[in-house]
Amino acid sequence: MDELIDIVDASGNPTGETALKSVIHTKGFYHNTAHVWFYTKNGDILLAQRAASKTICPLLWDVSVAGHIDAGETITQAAVRETKEEIGLAILEQDLNKIGVFECFQSYDNGIVDNEFHHTFMTELKVDINQLTPQKDEVEALKLVSFSTFQSLLNNSETNNHFVASNRAYYTTIFNAIQKNCSRF
Repeated sequence: MDELIDIVDASGNPTGETALKSVIHTKGFYHNTAHVWFYTKNGDILLAQRAASKTICPLLWDVSVAGHIDAGETITQAAVRETKEEIGLAILEQDLNKIGVFECFQSYDNGIVDNEFHHTFMTELKVDINQLTPQKDEVEALKLVSFSTFQSLLNNSETNNHFVASNRAYYTTIFNAIQKNCSRF
């Protein structure tokens, strides 16, 4: 689906302009995305395997939920909507704990220029993973991994073809934030 997306400048400030997602990725316009990382009180992190049909990094494991923010939509509205669409889980905006905003500026061999600001949240997964419904065009599979498994996969991400290798610093920051948050349980 070719969504209408708000364009931001190189600092992440709204420009007041919009464009179709396909145009944004062709021209390399800066734009926002919402990322939601789910964790459990037992010390697990929910990972989503990117669908085989994805044009960027198919079948690699990544953030629990991620998506573009539609034109006129707030970042938290997008996070809630994307969670419902991608894994079939209804959450509330107040469930989201902001980790930060992360620049992800990358170009790919297929011509996509991805200049994104990842507005990243974490929230507790309070349902069994079997109650989640992956969206076929976005998510191939879901799995929970322990903190120690996540760390091991991350340590070998350049060679194990598990995570998107270029995102290692991002994953490390997220992992540290989730661990810190979970230490209060």
